[in-house]
Amino acid sequence: MNAKTYPMNKKQTGFSLLELMVTLSVAALLLSQAVPSFLTMIQDNRVVTQTNDLVTSLNTARSEAVKRGDRVTVCKSADNASCTAAGGWQQGWIIFTDSNNDAAFNNTDVILGTHGPLESGNTLNGVVGNVANYISFSNNGFSQMVGGGGAQTGTLVLCDSRGFGDRARAIVINASGQIRTAPANDATITATSC
Repeated sequence: MNAKTYPMNKKQTGFSLLELMVTLSVAALLLSQAVPSFLTMIQDNRVVTQTNDLVTSLNTARSEAVKRGDRVTVCKSADNASCTAAGGWQQGWIIFTDSNNDAAFNNTDVILGTHGPLESGNTLNGVVGNVANYISFSNNGFSQMVGGGGAQTGTLVLCDSRGFGDRARAIVINASGQIRTAPANDATITATSC
């Protein structure tokens, strides 16, 4: 058998330990700068998505009220089957027909949509006006207190672990039922906390 021999003076190629350590140090430095920005982007996107989820539900309720010619209500719900006065909107909500005008889901009402709890421990509370437990739309699309009450206006604020400030979002409902969003600390928003 012929054994193949390799010359001993052939130069080895590859990384030295020093080159590998320098490369890993540069990579670690770049990651330490990129990861916090990436986490902030994820948090910002989550807040915007959750805000849009509620706005979509409110717009659905408003359009269904006009389409059906009957009151439609959105209320906070911990079980996606009944309204609750306890806790915040972050526990979830239901959209339902409210023909008896009481802002409480009962056997004559029909659930039109549900939303489960918000992720990541985010909070959503009615902090201004009369939107702490429900938002109801009459058959003309106006937001209106149940039981013949006046206009229902207010602001809900969605906050994450960063608290109230330029990262928190406000959802504002005016007397005509129109909904808008803005940063919670915007000068046009009267909210001061989560």
